[in-house]
Amino acid sequence: MLPPRRPSLLALPVLFALASTAAAQESAMPREPQIGPRPFYLVDKMKDGPLKARLSQCTGPFRKTDFSIGHRGAALQFPEHTRESYLAAARTGAGVIECDVTFTKDRQLVCRHSQCDLHTTTNILSVPALAAKCSQPFSPADPASGRKASAKCCTSDITLAEFKTLTAKMDAFNPEGKTAAEYQNGTPRWRTDLYSATGTLMTHAESIALIKSLGAKFTPELKSPEVKMPFDGDFSQEKYATQMLDEYKAAGISPSDVFAQSFSYADVLHWIKTAPDFGKQAVYLDGRYESPGFDHAKPETWKPSMTELKASGVKILAPPIYMLLALDDKGQIVASDYARAARLAGLDLIAWSLERDGPLDKGGGFYHRSVKPAIDRDGDTLTVLDVLAQQVGVRGVFSDWPATTTFYASCMGLK
Repeated sequence: MLPPRRPSLLALPVLFALASTAAAQESAMPREPQIGPRPFYLVDKMKDGPLKARLSQCTGPFRKTDFSIGHRGAALQFPEHTRESYLAAARTGAGVIECDVTFTKDRQLVCRHSQCDLHTTTNILSVPALAAKCSQPFSPADPASGRKASAKCCTSDITLAEFKTLTAKMDAFNPEGKTAAEYQNGTPRWRTDLYSATGTLMTHAESIALIKSLGAKFTPELKSPEVKMPFDGDFSQEKYATQMLDEYKAAGISPSDVFAQSFSYADVLHWIKTAPDFGKQAVYLDGRYESPGFDHAKPETWKPSMTELKASGVKILAPPIYMLLALDDKGQIVASDYARAARLAGLDLIAWSLERDGPLDKGGGFYHRSVKPAIDRDGDTLTVLDVLAQQVGVRGVFSDWPATTTFYASCMGLK
């Protein structure tokens, strides 16, 4: 049976009770985080030096830590924003786990990185009845004309009941695909499809119940709508932002355990004004690097400035990793002027996203672009992490594989 189109707050506790019952059936958590071989592999690949020597001697015990934030769960190996990905994040020590929040056609909140990514993150194109509802149907590649394969399938195209019938896969696509099956088969070689066949999609409410049962904290990100707002007549951005926090209230979650995020400064200010218990630790995701004229190395382009952000009530700023790093005159990785200015203004910092660039033997990509000349091996992941922790002073790091941040924090005695 479909849930009510616009559930009242009185109905929400019932929904959460059902979700909590399901969460209680999860497998038991290990006594200590299970970090596996990857962190040790990264240590082996580091340049020789004091940090490598120290980490080489670290064999545990390892502990869950809020420094380790599960980016979309554990997206390096598991389909993002799935039950399996969240379980992997918790089992590898993530103290905070992310659900990116968007909405379905019937205004129900679900965990997806983008409102319109179902064609790259699920099997929707293999389900004819739902593929027919996509905003843009699948169009095959045409080598003769140079046309690439494309599609656009949004959560707002389908109902919650329809969404729940889908299966998650690794986020990827093949632009040369001539069939829907070929288009969906594009996972990079450095990831894996071992766990893609049964990726379980989750509603926001289900993610809250599961993450609570795993003993972790929450960092929901309100995704920017890709449909015109107000949606369906009266579903405004403000209602959407409020609904996300209402689901934590209905579940009885302490505001101190919730780090609501948004790339929209207006969303963060809305939470600060209307839900101050949550708003006081809302996270402003700094996406201004996409704005014309913005340069993270030029303070005159930072609008609002660091001091203005702090004065408005923002306490936590979260930029991509590269904005927090720079190279000194010896070519060593150090804290950037942006990072120093934020800390001087009294802002806490969170960085995103470690292990998202893939193998680092060629300098990495977007997340390392300010320090590429100093990056030439996978082990530099831990060098970057050390600078973020010790020089920049970040309070946490989003990682696609939380075992790495858990290992580092445990070995270095971080909280």
